[in-house]
Amino acid sequence: MSPGEVAAFLAEQRVVTCATLGPRGWPHLMPLWYVLRAGPAGSPPQPGAPHPSGAGERSERIWSWTYAASQKVRNLERDRRATLLVETGEQYLQLRGVMFECEVTVHTELDVVTALGLEIFTRYAPPAGEPSAGGSPADQQAEQLRAAVEKQAAKRVGLEFTELRRASWDHRKLGGTY
Repeated sequence: MSPGEVAAFLAEQRVVTCATLGPRGWPHLMPLWYVLRAGPAGSPPQPGAPHPSGAGERSERIWSWTYAASQKVRNLERDRRATLLVETGEQYLQLRGVMFECEVTVHTELDVVTALGLEIFTRYAPPAGEPSAGGSPADQQAEQLRAAVEKQAAKRVGLEFTELRRASWDHRKLGGTY
């Protein structure tokens, strides 16, 4: 996939599988919700960033959050490397995906983690205009969401994935030949 296709793909998908190295050396794979955030100027190539092979859009990084006491955080404390996989498709001719080799920064600052949690929950909330299970007004829902995220943020960390390398595929482009 081109850098632009990867950026569009990541914007439409909802789950990234994160692989870290467990304490016995085996891969530890876990699904995470994620958001895309702009990366700093001069940073390594990111989803949607220009690559030596062609032009792309603005640099973005995958961010997620998880419990500070989780196994993946323990693994990242020993080894900052992670491999990410975002994929879709059920039949061979529909398979699309992208894999990233990354270095991970674990953020523990409460304000950073809270802002990230709000961003994640906003992305994964029901579409605008659809009532939640309680049917409360939008401003009340926002207040409840903020309170829930603030309560969780104290137990969580933010994960910032810095892409080092990627591989992508889109079997729809094969045209039935392989």
